Amino acid sequence: MRKKKLSQQVVKTDTDQILVLEANIDDQSAESLAPVLDLLMDNGALDAFFSPIQMKKNRPAIKLTVMIHPADQQAMTYLILKHTATVGVRYQTMGRTIMPRHFITVATRFGDIRVKIVNYDDLEKYSPEFDDCLAAAKAHDVALNQVYLAVYQSMPESGLS
Repeated sequence: MRKKKLSQQVVKTDTDQILVLEANIDDQSAESLAPVLDLLMDNGALDAFFSPIQMKKNRPAIKLTVMIHPADQQAMTYLILKHTATVGVRYQTMGRTIMPRHFITVATRFGDIRVKIVNYDDLEKYSPEFDDCLAAAKAHDVALNQVYLAVYQSMPESGLS
């Protein structure tokens, strides 16, 4: 079952606990590793990425790092072991600070675009949803940056408080 990505969820807290899973991979092709990140994200990973590393005997390798909710540990470990050549997965619990977030919808000449608004103390940031902007750019045959500009120009002042 596909879970909604954290970046697309309303978040009301500013701290939580996560697990960070890591695996070193030195004997798997880039082509077969590429879909692993999408698979993990589609199954609820908060974030997933590869980093280049050196392993024993100076072999170049890849470190897979996956941030998850603790309840997803078993399922994510299984996916990593199934879809990569690694034979082990390390994990550690970490606390983190996150910016609470909510969404508004902004009407533009390219259609409605969702905008994520995040807050922390006196900080406030907002970001148009990439998927909405990309779909609008394709539908109207315009450059992506034109859609972003239209969103910023259409932002209601009341949506930023």
